[in-house]
Amino acid sequence: MRTLFTRISGLAGCWDSPPALLKGSEMADIPILRNAWLCTEGPSIHSFGLMDELDEELRNSCDEWIDLNGQWVLPAFVDSHTHIVFARTREREFVHRISGLSYEEIARQGGGILNSAKVLRETPEDELFASAMERLTEMIGTGTAAVEIKSGYGLSMESELKMLRVIKSIERFSPIPIRATFLGAHAIPSEFKNDRSGYIDHLIGEMLPVIADEELADFMDVFCDRGFFTQEETERLLEAGARYGLRPKIHANELDFSGGIQAGVKYGALSVDHLECTGDEEISLLLKSETMPTLLPSTAFFLGMEDPPARKMMDSGLPLALASDHNPGSSPSGSMPFVWSLACIRLKMKPEEALAAATLNSAYAMGMEEELGSISPGKRASFLITRPADELAYFPYAFATDWIESVWIDGVPVEN
Repeated sequence: MRTLFTRISGLAGCWDSPPALLKGSEMADIPILRNAWLCTEGPSIHSFGLMDELDEELRNSCDEWIDLNGQWVLPAFVDSHTHIVFARTREREFVHRISGLSYEEIARQGGGILNSAKVLRETPEDELFASAMERLTEMIGTGTAAVEIKSGYGLSMESELKMLRVIKSIERFSPIPIRATFLGAHAIPSEFKNDRSGYIDHLIGEMLPVIADEELADFMDVFCDRGFFTQEETERLLEAGARYGLRPKIHANELDFSGGIQAGVKYGALSVDHLECTGDEEISLLLKSETMPTLLPSTAFFLGMEDPPARKMMDSGLPLALASDHNPGSSPSGSMPFVWSLACIRLKMKPEEALAAATLNSAYAMGMEEELGSISPGKRASFLITRPADELAYFPYAFATDWIESVWIDGVPVEN
């Protein structure tokens, strides 16, 4: 079935032959067609162009015509970093932070990741699946068309496997693509607090072989940062993961200059994420790599942290991706429209740059740049139809406005 969308006010992120990613100044130059049309065929993009050049033969070949007078069509968002499988929210810690405790102080008192791990171990798989699917449905409704989901709230063989099996179940039932990441190295569990090397041996010698044998993960992650895992520990874990074919995606340099970027680049990480602490050395290393720097602005916003140097990174020629980091402790939201707004407001990214980061570059950060991230023939017909607007900048500007009229996944509108 072919569907023709006509009189599109602005068709953004449209390439006949899209690049795999955009770097530096390229991010501000995403193509936008004004007064355009878009044709989908089944689950894929068929073609697009200007209304003045719409071929009558193509028009007549379509089964459905939808007039979008004054509305925009944007590529759907890709969220390459989330933790949406968890057992319970952590609003008490939110109040503790308001009272003056830092993220690290809460963690040292048994809160944070260890708190989530304790509750998750007691929660059945069906409950984890049901609550995660609710979060996923909400994310799709705000325009997200692919999601990476991490484990890391189990921190034991039984519970990490439970999380990864839940993620695989989500993948089977989800209307959008899901990628699973093993994050057993999210924190040191309380039972190993006096035996760090013993826990790392447990991850490498016991967890990884089972995860690989059951094909439960696409990627492997390590929280390489102050108070969590050192650069040396991270490299040991990444080397082990590589033996099982798990490409890295690293939590890096959120709290300090931790060496996480260095470890990620050394082991060919698909992405290094957070990056609040990024200097000249880290930028130089990333420029020589194929690793995607991924920023999570809602986390820095929620925790009241210093923002990563996005402008400096782009001005140096780096690509950037954006993701939500949806999790119960430091970013309890999966709204990519809000992430887009924060990137403009806090990181001083231009609307076009931030859209490129949240679509094409974030698709690269999930290894899905050939399927998603742009309006291009042959890619999935996953896109957003907005309410009428004059300029692209309206959408991140109107940060509390519901400007999405409909979300289309693989050529089909999502029912709200």
